[in-house]
Amino acid sequence: MAIQRDDVVQTALALLDGGGMEGVTLRKVAQALDIQAPSLYWHFANKQALLDAMADAMLQDVARDVPPDADWRAVLNAVSLEIRHAFNAYRDGARVFAGTYETTENVLRTGEAMIAAFVRAGADIELATTTAFSVVYYVVGFVIEEQAFKAEASSEKAAESVARKTAFLNAAKQTYPLSWQARQHLFAPDFDKRFSVGIDLLLGGFVQQLADGNKKKAPRRSHAR
Repeated sequence: MAIQRDDVVQTALALLDGGGMEGVTLRKVAQALDIQAPSLYWHFANKQALLDAMADAMLQDVARDVPPDADWRAVLNAVSLEIRHAFNAYRDGARVFAGTYETTENVLRTGEAMIAAFVRAGADIELATTTAFSVVYYVVGFVIEEQAFKAEASSEKAAESVARKTAFLNAAKQTYPLSWQARQHLFAPDFDKRFSVGIDLLLGGFVQQLADGNKKKAPRRSHAR
């Protein structure tokens, strides 16, 4: 039976969970599928093409059935959280997605839902698109850091993590008073709360941008004498 494209993608995602991004190679995927590596080139020209397909597959459950008249802010909060969960479903999920430029159904559906929400809020297409990109960039960066923090806290890296934390605390206490005050938040972050605050800051900035734009467009009153 011929190997299908989706078989390759799902096998690669399983390898990603087992060994991280560095554990995904065309050779290892071929071995897992018990086929010769050249057979994969029928589906993917190189590793980047495979990573692109993996990134798209991670978004398969994101932004489905978004009501066209839904509150724009509720949509952005929900979709951004869905993207975060999609990345966190796989080890190094955000790293896989970063730098990919797939124009496939899952990616386009997610982008369309976000842009449409910003347009409903009153943005022109340029501002809507730029802000949608900014939200995605935020989620990608956030999850990369979130996953790195959790990996750092794993048992095999625990000693190294403690040593770095101790060095930071010593330096902060002596020289950087605000970092010293922030130590509890830096080393014991509530990722859910931090993510929510970050999205609120982004959307709040968008609202302010709209307001500033509307002020510039408002006609000036004449002062007739």
